[in-house]
Amino acid sequence: MDTSHEKFRQRYLESLTQTINPAVIDYLIISHTEPDHSGLVRDVLALAPQATVVGSKVAIQFLEDMVHQPFPRQIVKNGDRLDLGNGHELEFVIAPNLHWPDTIFTYDTKTQVLYTCDAFGMHYCNEQIFDQDLALIEADFRYYYDCLMGPNARSVLAALKRMEQLESIATIATGHGPLLRHNVQELTNRYHQWSQAQAKAETTVAVFYISDYGFGDRLSQAIAHGVMKTGVAVEMMDLKSADPHEVKELVSLAAGLVIGTPPTNEVAIQTAISTILATAKAKQSVGVFESGGVDSESVYPLVNKFRDLGLTPAFPPIIIKETPTAATYQLCEEAGTDLGQWLSRDRSIKQMKAFDTELEKAVARLSSGLYILTAERDDLTGAMVASWVSQTSFKPLGITVAVAKDRAMESLLHVGDRFVLNILEEGKSQALIKHFLKRFAPGSDRFAGVKTYSVNNAPVLAEALAYLECQVVSRMECSDHWIVYSTIQSGRVSKTEGLTAVHHRKIGNHY
Repeated sequence: MDTSHEKFRQRYLESLTQTINPAVIDYLIISHTEPDHSGLVRDVLALAPQATVVGSKVAIQFLEDMVHQPFPRQIVKNGDRLDLGNGHELEFVIAPNLHWPDTIFTYDTKTQVLYTCDAFGMHYCNEQIFDQDLALIEADFRYYYDCLMGPNARSVLAALKRMEQLESIATIATGHGPLLRHNVQELTNRYHQWSQAQAKAETTVAVFYISDYGFGDRLSQAIAHGVMKTGVAVEMMDLKSADPHEVKELVSLAAGLVIGTPPTNEVAIQTAISTILATAKAKQSVGVFESGGVDSESVYPLVNKFRDLGLTPAFPPIIIKETPTAATYQLCEEAGTDLGQWLSRDRSIKQMKAFDTELEKAVARLSSGLYILTAERDDLTGAMVASWVSQTSFKPLGITVAVAKDRAMESLLHVGDRFVLNILEEGKSQALIKHFLKRFAPGSDRFAGVKTYSVNNAPVLAEALAYLECQVVSRMECSDHWIVYSTIQSGRVSKTEGLTAVHHRKIGNHY
């Protein structure tokens, strides 16, 4: 089942040859051709040239470009079976776009194990092989879904429907993180619930990328994640394997378009770009990013073509001049959030006007303090004005902060992250509030022109009345906010005479 990334060549091949004689391998099943699953296919075939490679039609096409030599192959479709003997009959489930265009699941009827490659996985690792401690993994399970599966919610629902045709699933063997055995029904139900909510969104953004070119897949996922934080749906499509009719259909229903620049020498991909241009409408928003490949087409001719068609630029072109860093992916996520907020602005205004007058006046009587959260992780920094803050526990000392899902700062407030709660002073907070409430361009420095100093690598505002250094312990999802519970690691009062700034609202349905 799959291979590994080429950077683990020595470790993987040593483990393989110590476990089994490659000469007896009959089949090599490739769930999808993302490099961390297929990077050593050529090496394995050199050791086992007799092995038949099993995969979807698109996967076999991709492998031909990767292996550059003839190899035995078997293309499988949804419902196809492969009898291995001794009661082991494999049934294949076609699951494209989860999260690669050529994905298949494989079900062993004897063991009732479903091999799902990326789906139902998480970037989490400890000594436990299985998912017996649900509380330990559920935050990572959700975050992985949001980043990799959520942008293809309709594809997730289609795969879940095909899974219903299988016999009882005892174990889901994912390609990342613990295997699912103790909470299979619960976690698959969560995928269904999250995907249904995403698929029902009124507004959709189409993200076109090339999965196996440059850094296109990860950059596009970051943009898609940013869009989804605003409640706008995303449909991702790989231009290399896309049918022109599917491209046309997706462009027609989308309110916004995002395109990763393709290589200039790929005729099929250039044809897909031409289809996008021919179908695009003047009312749509558009964003373009470089995929980071050696021979990428320049973003500017493509941007100019969309501008000539009357489309609204969603964010400035994203230029990749070197290997993307965490800051690059943050820039992409913020660009996606800007696009989603622009497309959902009418919905937000409508929601603000929907409250009963007396009710909104009553809710507004809930007063709160004024604070600024600041954080730094690796080369990422962030800041936001916060007013929904409350002490929540004595032992240990803990607070909760309500963070809107579409805030850029939200990505720096996951379990284990550290941040500083800067407490503002009454009568002396307006300049800081005004600065941090303004709209920042994606990737821009939130602290430019603001006096700060560092405590344990966390930025503290010099003008704050006091500060608390906190670490995120857990998160609870609400409809439009995350409730972030954090323990207080340290703190200091800078001005003993001052009082905390207080926020009083006139209406209760927005800040």
